[in-house]
Amino acid sequence: MDYRDEASPLLRDFLSYHESVKGHSNHTVDEYYLDLRSFFRYIKRLKRIVPRDTPDAEISMGDVDLPLVREIFLSDVYSYLSYLNREKGLNEASRARKISAIRSLYKYLTVKTHQLSENPVQDLDSPKIRKSLPRYLTLEESVRLLESVQGKYPERDYCILMLFLNCGLRISELVGLNCSDIHGNRIRVLGKGNKERILYLNDSCMDALDSYFVVRNAMTLIEPEALFVSNQRKRISKSAVHLLVKNNLAAAGLDPALYSAHKLRHTAATLMLQSGLDVRTLQEVLGHDHLNTTQIYTHVSSENLADAAQMNPLAHLHTEKKE
Repeated sequence: MDYRDEASPLLRDFLSYHESVKGHSNHTVDEYYLDLRSFFRYIKRLKRIVPRDTPDAEISMGDVDLPLVREIFLSDVYSYLSYLNREKGLNEASRARKISAIRSLYKYLTVKTHQLSENPVQDLDSPKIRKSLPRYLTLEESVRLLESVQGKYPERDYCILMLFLNCGLRISELVGLNCSDIHGNRIRVLGKGNKERILYLNDSCMDALDSYFVVRNAMTLIEPEALFVSNQRKRISKSAVHLLVKNNLAAAGLDPALYSAHKLRHTAATLMLQSGLDVRTLQEVLGHDHLNTTQIYTHVSSENLADAAQMNPLAHLHTEKKE
C-alpha cells in the first residue's frame, strides 16, 4: 500500500514528515495512515460530508484539508472512540493506537508547522490499558521446541528459532537480515526507526548458522543478499516465519494459539534476566529506547515467589516452636 496514491496533500506531508524526519519505517507510516483514514471516514459521515451509508472504499481521503481538520472538536474524537468500542469492538490497545495517530497529526499541525493555533486533542484521554505479564516459554519448553524442528527446511527453521530465542529479535528484524550483517560472532540488526545495534552470537547460534549456510550455499538464489530465504529462493516473508513458528510449536506439543514469534522474543528476554543479565544490558540487546519498556520483563515466576516466601526469616518459626 502506498498512501501517496490516495491521501490528500495535508496527509501526505504529515506522513512524509514521519518517514523522512522522524525516521519511522514504512510499516509504521502505513499504520499511521490506516488509523487516520479510519478516523476521517468516520468524521465525514458524522458531519454529513458523505451519506451515513457510504461504503468505506467510496470515502475519499484526497480532500482531507485544513478547513475540515479545523471543524473537528474533542467531542467528535470521543464519539469516534465510542464508535470503535461499540461498533467495531476494538480493545483498549487498538483504540489507544488510533488516538496516538490523531494526537500526532494535531501536534504536527500546531507545534511543527503552525498551521493550526489550537490543538483540540491536547487533553484527550487514552483508554486505560490493562497490563498483563508477557507470555513466554520456559527453558524446558524452549529446548523442546528446538529439538522438535521438522519440515522441508529444518536447518533454516532451527536457525531462525535459535536466533529468536537467543537474541530476542523482532520478526521484522529477522526477515531483514542480510548475509553481510554477520561479522564473525557479531550480527548487525536494523531495528525500529532504522536504528542499528550490534548483537553478539553465542556458540549455539554460530553452530546453527554454520549448518544453515551449508544448505543455503547450495541454492541458486534470486535474492542472494538475504540471510533467510523461502522456497521461492527470495527473502523469507513475515507470514512464512509466523507459519513456521506455529508449525514447530505444534510439533513440540506447545499450543500455537498461545505463542508466536513475538512470544519467542519475550522468552529470550525472560531467560536472559533469569540467568542474571541486568535490565540495562537487556535494554540494549532488545533495542528498546526506554528502560520502562524493558522492565515489563522483570516479572518473576511462581517458583521465584515460592522461594521468596521460604527465604523470610519467620518462614519456619512455627516448625521450630513445635520441635
